[in-house]
Amino acid sequence: MTKRIGLYPGTFDPVTMGHYDIISRAMALVDRLVVAVAINRDKGPLFSLEERVSMIEQIGDDLREKHDCELVVVPFENLLVHCAREHNATVLIRGLRAVSDFEFEFQMVGMNRAIDPEIETMFLMADAEYQAIASRLVKEVCRLGGDVSRFVPPHVEVALKNKFKSKET
Repeated sequence: MTKRIGLYPGTFDPVTMGHYDIISRAMALVDRLVVAVAINRDKGPLFSLEERVSMIEQIGDDLREKHDCELVVVPFENLLVHCAREHNATVLIRGLRAVSDFEFEFQMVGMNRAIDPEIETMFLMADAEYQAIASRLVKEVCRLGGDVSRFVPPHVEVALKNKFKSKET
């Protein structure tokens, strides 16, 4: 039997409960899920690549107990379809929060299909509880002293607070 391998890419700066929701639901659909953490120097992430990979690995520990799915976390800096091929993924998992996400994603699907028509894209809508959560907003709320405990896993909340505390000194 052929393994169903999915790839869920993102910057994950930081990983949120919305990401957690999409990862969990994707794990129920595939036999192996590769979470690909984009290096993306242009975005100027708050957390280093190693920190972002580690944060996802920690939520992976929890999710591996809930799903019969192998979860792998890898960094990537090349084309998404090339990363998918490197990991034998045949489906790209993309999370959508709002209609505004769809236009960009629609263009991305077209480009990816032109490069490699054998790789499918599957969209998962974030649970309604998490649709307003964006990493950019979570960082801003935390930086300004707000409570982000509903938006990120506990270890990420601690990392955010520590990151902003160290920036103050």
